[in-house]
Amino acid sequence: MIESKYLKENIENIQRLMTIQALKHFETRNLGKLLRLSKIRQYEDGEQIIQEGDMDPWLYFLLSGKIRISKSGEEIGTITRKGEIFGEMRIIDDQSRSASVHAVGQTVCLAVDTSAGNRLSTSDEKEARLDFLLLLYRIFAEYITARLRLTNEELVKAKRDAKRDNGDTVAAVNLDNDPLLSSFDTLDDGQQSAASSPEPQKKSKPAAPKRYIEKL
Repeated sequence: MIESKYLKENIENIQRLMTIQALKHFETRNLGKLLRLSKIRQYEDGEQIIQEGDMDPWLYFLLSGKIRISKSGEEIGTITRKGEIFGEMRIIDDQSRSASVHAVGQTVCLAVDTSAGNRLSTSDEKEARLDFLLLLYRIFAEYITARLRLTNEELVKAKRDAKRDNGDTVAAVNLDNDPLLSSFDTLDDGQQSAASSPEPQKKSKPAAPKRYIEKL
């Protein structure tokens, strides 16, 4: 891994942060705070970024490349979209890492040190820490909202595709245009009504009583 020093709070770096989907709606002062707690990390193919079970405080944004997520040695997903957040569950629930993350090919990430609130230049450290936590949770909210919108769009598209596929396989049958079915003679309306009406039942004559001969 190649790691930079903590980033400088300048306009060039802020503009780069604003290209990340989850950060583009934030004020420059908030992005400046994030920069002072962030480093750029470059990983080579197969290099580990997160170890399952660890308690490290880092939050990641994918800048380029691809990552593979695995749990108990089994791959459970990949991420390729620029600006995607990963490693956030550790920050939200304060539990150990639930999965491992490895680089696929050369991968570059923005790594945010969520424990480094004391690097924020202010006279009130507690207030600075609170501001930073609020910033993190706002980032999570923006990210989750964007993911939900994308999921909704994908769900609508999947339903439309399913309806179209179903319409292609189920065709309406037109009797008049089917050469096989139209070759059969069919009843006209009058005959159909007569055919469908039940015939009146004939009254049967009562059977003659049986004569019984008594044998003496």
